Parts: sequence; C-alpha cells; structure tokens
Amino acid sequence: MSNEAATAIPAAEAVPAPEPLPHGLGASLPHADARAKTEGTFPYAADLWAEGLLWAAVLRSPHAHARIVSIDTSHAREMPGVRAVITHEDVPGTPRHGRGTPDRPVFASEVVRHHGEPIAAVAADHPDTARMAAAAVIVEYEILDPVTDPEQSFEAEPLHPDGNLIRHIPLRHGDPEAAGEIVVEGLYRIGRQDPAPIGAEAGLAVPRPDGGVELYLASTDPHTDRNTAAACYGLPADRVKIVVTGVPGATADREDQGFQLPLGLLALKTGCPVKLAANREESFLGHTHRHPTLLRYRHHADAEGKLVKVEAQILLDAGPYADTSADALAAAVSFACGPYVVPNAFIEGWAVRTNNPPSGHVRGEGAMQVCAAYEAQMDKLARKLDLDPADLRLRNALATGDVLPIGQTVTCPAPVAELLEAVRDFPLPTLPKDTPEEDWLLPGGPEGAGEPGAVRRGVGYGLGMVHMLGGEGADEVSTATVKVHDGVATVLCAAVESGQGFTTLARQIVQETLGVDEVHVAPVDTDQPTAGPGCRGRHTWVSGGAVERAAKMVRTQLLQPLAHKFGMSTELLQITDGKITSYDGVLSTTVAEALEGKELWATAQCRPHPTEPLDGAGQGDAFVGLAFCAIRAVVDVDVELGAVRVVELAVAQDVGRVLNPAQLRARIEGGVTQGVGIALTENLRTARGLIRHPDLTGYALPTSLDAPDIRIVKLVEERDVVAPFGAKSAGAVPVVTAPAAIASAVRAATGRPVNRLPIRPQAAVVTSL
Repeated sequence: MSNEAATAIPAAEAVPAPEPLPHGLGASLPHADARAKTEGTFPYAADLWAEGLLWAAVLRSPHAHARIVSIDTSHAREMPGVRAVITHEDVPGTPRHGRGTPDRPVFASEVVRHHGEPIAAVAADHPDTARMAAAAVIVEYEILDPVTDPEQSFEAEPLHPDGNLIRHIPLRHGDPEAAGEIVVEGLYRIGRQDPAPIGAEAGLAVPRPDGGVELYLASTDPHTDRNTAAACYGLPADRVKIVVTGVPGATADREDQGFQLPLGLLALKTGCPVKLAANREESFLGHTHRHPTLLRYRHHADAEGKLVKVEAQILLDAGPYADTSADALAAAVSFACGPYVVPNAFIEGWAVRTNNPPSGHVRGEGAMQVCAAYEAQMDKLARKLDLDPADLRLRNALATGDVLPIGQTVTCPAPVAELLEAVRDFPLPTLPKDTPEEDWLLPGGPEGAGEPGAVRRGVGYGLGMVHMLGGEGADEVSTATVKVHDGVATVLCAAVESGQGFTTLARQIVQETLGVDEVHVAPVDTDQPTAGPGCRGRHTWVSGGAVERAAKMVRTQLLQPLAHKFGMSTELLQITDGKITSYDGVLSTTVAEALEGKELWATAQCRPHPTEPLDGAGQGDAFVGLAFCAIRAVVDVDVELGAVRVVELAVAQDVGRVLNPAQLRARIEGGVTQGVGIALTENLRTARGLIRHPDLTGYALPTSLDAPDIRIVKLVEERDVVAPFGAKSAGAVPVVTAPAAIASAVRAATGRPVNRLPIRPQAAVVTSL
C-alpha cells in the first residue's frame, strides 16, 4: 500500500470512556428495580403462583350498620370447587386486630359497623367460583340506623364495646384570658381521601410442613403484621413468616390486615396455597382512608398582625374502629397553630367512632387537615388587617428556638421565613393569551365551556409542617446487617421499599462508607430483625442510620489490619473513589485489594432519642424532629362555572441534606400532586355510611393533565444534627401544604371563603362580576 493511500485512511477516533455511574450519597443513583418495573417484569403479589393454588374471596357487608341475625354457609360449601368457607367461628386465636388498638374483628359476628366489613371468606379452585360461593353465603341482617355525623357520635348509643370516644386531647398553653384586637373565626370541613394505590391489595398464603404458614404480601410493616397474624391463627410468631413482595404504591398502610388474615386462615384450613387479589371495589371497601375532619377556629391578633391566641376545636371521624386515630389526633392538635409563633393556644381535639368507612394512616395524617384550616385563618386575618398574606405569615413565622403550643422547644432547623421568602420572590408565571390556540389553558380544558373573560387568576400561600418518625414515646428502632464478600456488599434490613427510595439510599450509604461499587439489598422477610413501619421518614432516618452504623463497623474491620501494619490509627485512613489512602500518602491501595479473600459483616441498630406522650394539658416533648414546607400556588378560576386550573406550584422545602437529588425531586413532585387531588377532586362520597362509587370512575384522581407546573425553587440544606446524614423526610410535608396553598389562591381569585376541601365548583363561583 502506498504512503498516499495509507494517509488517505482516517485514523480511528478514540472511543471516549464511559461516564462513571452515580456513586454514594448526594448522587442521583437510579432505583435498582427501575428497569424491571418499567418493563413490567417486576413481580408483585398479584403475579405470584404456587402449585395447587386456590383462590380466595371475601363476603363483605352491604350495610353500614346492622345486627347479624344468622349466617348460613351451607349453600356455599356445597358448590363444586369450593374447598373451604370460614367465618368468625373459624378463628382459632385472637378474634380482633388493629394497627393502633386491637378493636376490629377479623370477621363480624354479631354486628357490622361499616360498609364492606368482612363476614366470611371462601377458598375455591377458580377465582370466579370463589366469588360466586362468597355471594352464596346467606346472611340475615337486622338493619340499624347508622351514625354518620361525628358530632352526633357523642350522644349516640355506643357503636363499639369500647365506647364512641377514641381519644380526647385538651391542649392548654399560655393565658386563657389573652385576647387580640383583631379576631377572625371559621368553620372548615376536610373530605375523605382514599390512598388509591396503583395496585390493589393482593397476597399469597402457603402452609408449611410444621403447621405454620408463610404470607407473601406487600406489607409495609411486616413484623407487626406477622405478630397480628400469629395471634389470630393461634400460632407462635416463629411459625408465621411474612415475605414482602413488590409494593405497588403506598401513601398509606399496606396491606390492610383485613385482607391478610383470611388468607392464612384459609391456607391453614385447606392445607393448600391460597391467593387473594382484590378488585378495585374491594380495595375501596376494605382499607382505611384519610380522616374526614370538622374544624372550628378563632384567631386573635394585634393591630400589627402578630398572633396573640388561637382557639380551635378539631373533630376526626375515625369510622367504627380506632386504628391509628389516636396518632392522627395528636398530630392535628400539636400542629393546629401551624409553623407560627403563638404565645397562647387552647385546642380541643376528639377522635370518635361512626359508621362511616374506616379511617387510618395516610401520608400527613392530622397535619394536613389542620393546615388547610389555619392557613385559611391567616388569609382572613390578612384581609381584615389589609396586609399582604405573605407578609402576615412572615411576621409570625416559627424559627429554631421557639416553643410549640405543646411546650416542646424547636431544636431542629426551622427555616420557615426563608422558605416563604423563596416562593414569594420567585417570578410569577405569565398570563395566558386570549386566543383560540391557547384555549387549553382555560379551566375545564380544551373542550370546556368556559369563556376567557370569566377567568380570574389568584395567588395564594401555604406553610406546612409535619413530624418525623412516630411520636409520643413510640420506640423507633431499626436493625441492619452489612456483609461484604468477594468485593460485593449485601444489606439485610427489614425496611420495606415502598417507593420512598430506601433500597437506593442503602446502596448509596454502603458505597460512600466502604468504597464498594456493587451493593445489593436483600429481599425483606420477618426472619430478619424488625425495622418498623415505613412512614414519616422512618427508614431514611432510623433504617438508614442502622445501615450506616453497620457499614462503619465493617469499614473498621477492613481498615484495622492495614492500620496495624503501618502503625497508625484507622481514623488516619480514608476511603475515596474505591481507594484506601493514609493521611501522609504512605499507604495507598484499592478497596478491592484489601477485601480480597475476606468476608466481613456487622449488625447495628439505630434508635433516636426518646419522646414522651402528651399529658393531660396537651404538653410534652412528643416528636423527634420536624420538617417544613412553603408553597405558592397560582390558579386560574372560571368564576362563572367554578372550574379551577392550578397553573403553577412553587415549592421551597426544608430537607436537611439532599441524599439523592433525582429521588428527592420525585418525592416532592409526587407529594404536591397528591395535594392537588385533596384540594380539587378527591373525596370518597358516602350516603348513610355507604360508599357511593367505590371505583376509579366515581373517585376522581388527578391525572397528568391535572398536574400543574411544579417549580422546586429552593431546598434548604441545614442539617439536623440528631438525624443520620442530617436529612429530613420529604414526601409528607408537600402533601400537607399544597391543598392549603391552592385553597388560598382560589380565595384570592374569587373573594370566596373556600372553607371545604375538596373545593366544590359552587364554592368558586362569583355571582356578581
């Protein structure tokens, strides 16, 4: 080949090195299961199968309140393919269960107290046979008048042997005689939000040779569910095992124990695997919902707008059973004044039983309801004082060192004013153009009947707060084990990945601490030590803290031989980018070389500082930590039709420390969007205690078309020194804050009081334009 020909061939271009994968804390490490979930290959409980599988169905009460005269299962038992029919008579152990208080029967025996209460369950060889057999169980009822108004519950006949009052909290703080020059009052109602998980409840129960049973469930609190199941089945806890499957959405408790317990009973009775996959109607009827709440408020302020006193009455509708209503009430009463300095506060809170659908834990419980009310009061004060609503809030903003109405001093970072200033100063969105091409910007959408001339724009604010972890003396503990073998790390921790990103966080912690790239998180089951429920940022704080401590113990094991060899302390060695180096550069080796041929492991626990129950005056250091959020909402309202379009939500949030930027953004955006549903569409409607439309046609969830532009304008990273990594929970506080901000913006656009959520069209109509 000639030189000319040789030079005519272009040299091969250098292939650029691949971008390194995100690594360690602070990086946007993707979910390990993201691809499988995207492609639809990730296994959920509804996908499970076993040899000899039977199918379960549950018969539920069609009445909200009735006395059971008789139950006849003979017709169902005689149907071909039916293997078992069980009622309350077939529960060998404790016949009651409940997350907070065990006051809920596995199967109703004498009285049904809510629409959809379980009465019997069937196992058959085909799902259709199981459903037909359940329908063939004949129940004779004596229908009773339901108690559906929580205010009537105080005087009504007891709905439960424990009485109608679940908890009463009287909060007394400051001078009862204090009064302000300016007084505003309001009555507010918050509707019943359903958690509406993407995947309905499902599970598989498999009997064991030792007479026990294994339950494959999407539980978010597997050890508590295991203990409840064992008590119900009359078995020791070590003969009941829960294996956690994929969790298809969990903004509340999963799975409801009323779904779990019949599964194991049927498996034990038949000796066969039994599967239950609820349809959407059964899901609506069976699980708990957000507490509908009635709130009465009176705010006192001086002529400058400084708050003097807050008086409030808060009434939570618990439905017929206690569940977590005591905890929800504690949050509602404790945060009834919001993130504001209030020298005098007198709050009465009650949680009572009714025959409405059962209420329980839903993200931001208690705090969300009072936020909508106290922010409405702040808007009223601003209007009466002729002050800018944001300025009024700034004059009263809570800060670190201030005292909450429960008497607890705020010791964590509380940048409330900084958050509010950030959203206030963020540029407002441009106004839509009044042209046909821009019709889609109108409230009601492109096919709406609205006229541009009837659209009013409003800007409103919301400040919210939530507590992290459990409160009032709850023992918050988690255990984790970290193992390293052949350069691969494995984390064992019973913290359930429910979408909050714990498995990703655990991988990041181990990467950061040990310099190991490949980290796996083992599946969760109850053979592992407990990690507690997955709510209120627990697993970021407690389980993440346990993983960090275990990883640091392994790190010490790794570094000790090297430190001893070079005659230095392990504190003088550091792990960075997969390399181990000493402070003076004498030692330099890779983590892979140091781990060669070794198997290291350690187990650790994390338990935050203790809290205490509220006393008889509603006082006490009840919470480990607090998180805050500010949201500015911009809405367009068609004041003739009452249609509302949320244009933009600007969010500033107190996050402590950003551990995974992409994951944090997703948590905030998801919480804000859930808040849009609370504000505008979501309300599980009932008539005399009966759910009117238990499906996703009658229950209006916000869709992508309803989601506004969400602008995360500021994340305040002021680390909480008592929290592992200094991070705070992220998902709940925007849920709490967004509905209040949207309602505030609708008030600004219409001049209407807007005292009910979700906002009904008639509340946004202006009759005289």
